[in-house]
Amino acid sequence: MVKAYRQEHVYKHPWERVTSASWRKFADAENKRVLSHILEVDTLSQSIDPSSGKLYTTRAITVQCPWLVRRLIGEDICHCVESTVVDAPSRSMQQVYRNVSLQKFIEVEEKTRYDPHPDNTAGWTVCQQETRIRIKPLSALASMAEKVEQRCADRFLQNSAKSREVMERICKYLEAESSSFSL
Repeated sequence: MVKAYRQEHVYKHPWERVTSASWRKFADAENKRVLSHILEVDTLSQSIDPSSGKLYTTRAITVQCPWLVRRLIGEDICHCVESTVVDAPSRSMQQVYRNVSLQKFIEVEEKTRYDPHPDNTAGWTVCQQETRIRIKPLSALASMAEKVEQRCADRFLQNSAKSREVMERICKYLEAESSSFSL
């Protein structure tokens, strides 16, 4: 069974600032405290398509498994891959996160898209997120699959809120930084 969870958030910041914040959210020490489930982030590849101007980036992300998953499966960490496409001329950024470890137990795919808000293209950004969670049926875990799925969904919602908090903080920092340069 696959369950999908969707969220939409409007950042009251321009697309360029929000996408810049997205790149910085795992780097700052204060953000690392808020996003404590993120253990490590490494860039695997980065390229620009000369004909389209699109930036393609792939990063490896190591995350702490939710408590219930750790208890049932016995694994503390999970490795994920983040694939990002930035289309600066069209002002669109898309990210897809997938777990590459623990796939025999669970598959998680999160898609995030940042676009200028249709009602305020210069000043606001729409962030759309969709997460799909699929627990693989195992005889030992069959009765627990629903609970694991719900815990993963709850964790997604909590982490999503934390990520928005970090993004807002970075956007405000970038806004203040750009104001001081314009003086």
